[in-house]
Amino acid sequence: MQFIDLESQYKHLKSKIDKRIQDVLNHGHYIMGPEVKELEDALAKYVGVKHVVSCANGTDALQLALMALDIGEGDAIFCPTFTFFATAEVVAYANATPVFVDSDERTFNICVGSLEKQILKVIEEGKLVPKAIISVDLFGLPANYIELEALAEKYNLKLIEDAAQGFGGSINGKKAGSFGDIATTSFFPAKPLGCYGDGGAIFTNDDKLAELVRSYRVHGKGTDKYDNIRIGLNSRLDTIQAAILLEKLAEFPTELENRNIAAENYTKTLSEKYITPFIPEGYYSSWAQYTVVCEDRDNEMQGYAEQGIPTMVYYRTCMHMQTAFKDLGYKEGDFPVAEKLSKQVFSLPMHGYL
Repeated sequence: MQFIDLESQYKHLKSKIDKRIQDVLNHGHYIMGPEVKELEDALAKYVGVKHVVSCANGTDALQLALMALDIGEGDAIFCPTFTFFATAEVVAYANATPVFVDSDERTFNICVGSLEKQILKVIEEGKLVPKAIISVDLFGLPANYIELEALAEKYNLKLIEDAAQGFGGSINGKKAGSFGDIATTSFFPAKPLGCYGDGGAIFTNDDKLAELVRSYRVHGKGTDKYDNIRIGLNSRLDTIQAAILLEKLAEFPTELENRNIAAENYTKTLSEKYITPFIPEGYYSSWAQYTVVCEDRDNEMQGYAEQGIPTMVYYRTCMHMQTAFKDLGYKEGDFPVAEKLSKQVFSLPMHGYL
């Protein structure tokens, strides 16, 4: 049994994916070929935003978003402590300071109450300038953007949606990738919409931000790639990956339905044994992972292993406890909900072919 069954997906889409790859081999435009623009247009239509800019990976997508927002030294960027390292890593790489926030006990996403406390704490200390919030759509469920957008407006903060896990999810029909000032996603193979390598994208309705991101992703180019008007990155999505994603995107709505059916079956079967995922009214999850809470995690995971069922833990170590961030002065007990989750959650197989 596969935790994420890419083999079955490829067998289902083989003829279409193979033709797409062959088309690229035939025309030979491996960098920024026509499939890249075709994919960006298709993603913009799917998510419902004005601009999509593809890039090399999900981490670069976040990095490019921070660059476009002119985030740097002295800026405080608020982000969840219960997340993948890249969310906070890009903040440090921009020479800004990540300010960690506890989790909501039911959704596992960033806790709005904890966030406001951290914002007020930074304002009171007066050492950093509150600049932006990075919210993560953890395990496929969009964060509480109704309250997050209100909070961002209240404190004049930019809001960045990290939809690496949440792509395909929605709130009252509004798609993940369309919230905040700018949003990002990853096309890492294990994501709900993944390619066969690395890939990422940035989403925004802001013309200026889109223009900046398009420049930054190709060495800060101006009118052409030899006219460099700012310091940028080399972060283009390969044409072959765009071609693969076009066929996967066409199948994506069906896969999302299958993921949600699988999640419903899990919940019916497991709700008396574990704390199962909570989906607020009006929310739709893309189920990047199906994650349960269990006090005796190791024994439960061992039991599944003995039956040939793979399980995974996302995430064993919160950001505030990572060695790389030890100089920020956080300690165990600072974020009790997130720390509890890191000790008790585990995920079961989840994909569109379960």
